[in-house]
Amino acid sequence: MPILPFDISLARQDMPKFAPVNAPAQGTRMTRLQQVELRLDVSHAIGLDGPATVFASVVLPAPEALADPAVVCFARPSSSYSRAYYTHALPGPGSDAQARWHAGRGWIFVAVDTLGCAGDANLDPEALTFAVLAAAADAAEREILARLANGVLVDGYPPVGGATVIGLGHSLGGALAIYQQARHRSYHGVGVLGFSAIHSHPATAPGAPPVVVAWYPRDASAGETEPLNAEALDAAGTAELQGQAAWSSLAWGFHYDDVPAEIVEADLRHYARIGLAEEEAGSEREPWHARRTPQRAARATLTPGIVAAEAACLTVPVLCATGARDLVPDPHAEPRAYRSARSIDVFACPRMGHVHNFAGTRELLWRRIEAFGAWCAGFRAFA
Repeated sequence: MPILPFDISLARQDMPKFAPVNAPAQGTRMTRLQQVELRLDVSHAIGLDGPATVFASVVLPAPEALADPAVVCFARPSSSYSRAYYTHALPGPGSDAQARWHAGRGWIFVAVDTLGCAGDANLDPEALTFAVLAAAADAAEREILARLANGVLVDGYPPVGGATVIGLGHSLGGALAIYQQARHRSYHGVGVLGFSAIHSHPATAPGAPPVVVAWYPRDASAGETEPLNAEALDAAGTAELQGQAAWSSLAWGFHYDDVPAEIVEADLRHYARIGLAEEEAGSEREPWHARRTPQRAARATLTPGIVAAEAACLTVPVLCATGARDLVPDPHAEPRAYRSARSIDVFACPRMGHVHNFAGTRELLWRRIEAFGAWCAGFRAFA
C-alpha cells in the first residue's frame, strides 16, 4: 500500500505554464476592484531572532459596493500553496479567482501567506510551530484590520470598522485557523476547508489499497523521526512506494476527473518537491505554488486529532467544507469535533477534489462560503 504524503517518486519534467485568467465571474455586482500587496513585519509577535514578514494580498471592492454589514475575510492556503491560490484564476474547468469573486460581491478579501512560505527565506522551517504561525497571522491580520478601520490601508479608501471577520483555511491552513481562533479569538466565524478536526486522511479510489501516512506529534522536530504509528508503516511495506501507485492515490483524491491531466501532474510534482524541501527561491513554479513549506507544522497535518482540543473550544460559527473527494473521511461526523460551537454547517461540494480551487464546481463552494459569511454577520448582530 502506498505511504504518503511525501514519499513519492515522480519523473523530473518541466511543469507546464498556465496563464492567469482574471475576468470577473458572471453575476458579479461590480468590476472595479483594487488589489493591494502588503509586507507586514510580525517580528514582535513571534519571539524568534531576526526579522519576520507576512505577505498578504488585499482585494477591495469599490467603496460604494461594500457589503452592509461589512465582511472582511482572511484566507490562508495549504502548506504547498501561496496566497495566489486565492487571488489567481487557477487553471482547470472552472473560472475566476476566489478573492475577486468575493470582492465582486462586496467582501474585503485578504489572502495571507503562511509565515515562512513566501519570500522570507531567512526563517528556519523547523522553528515554525503552530504557536509561531498563528501568532504571526494574528498580528498581521490585526494590523490590516487597524489600517482598514483608520482609513489608511489605501489612500482615498474610507474607514471600514466593525466588520464581521471570517477566517478561512485550506488543509494545513484549516488546522492553523482552528488553532489561531482558539488561542487568539481572531474571527467571528471560521471556515475549515479540506481538513478534518477528527482525522484528516487521503481519499483513495474504490478498490484501491488504503493509504498509510506517518503520524507525528504536533510540532515534532526533524530530530523526532520515529512516527507514532511506526509499526503500521512497517507492516504496510515499501513495495509500492515508488511510481504509479502513490501517484494515483494522490491524484484521485486531490483532483476530480474533469481537471486536465497535465494540470494534475504539474500540481502533484510541485507537492512532491516541496515536501522534500526541493522547492526554493528560483525554482520553476506557478505563482500559486509556495516556495517552501513550514515543515515542523506540516508534518503533523494527517495525525488524528492534531487540533482536537482547540476545535472543541471554538464558540463561533464553523463551516466544515470539503470536496466530494478530500482529506475528510466522514464530513457528517465533523460537528462532533466542535462541541462548544453555537452553529456548525457541513458542506460537501460535488465534483471536487481536495484542491478545491482547481475544480469545475469551485463557484458552488464560494457561494456556500458567501452564505456562511452572511450567516456569521447576522448571528453576530443577535448574539
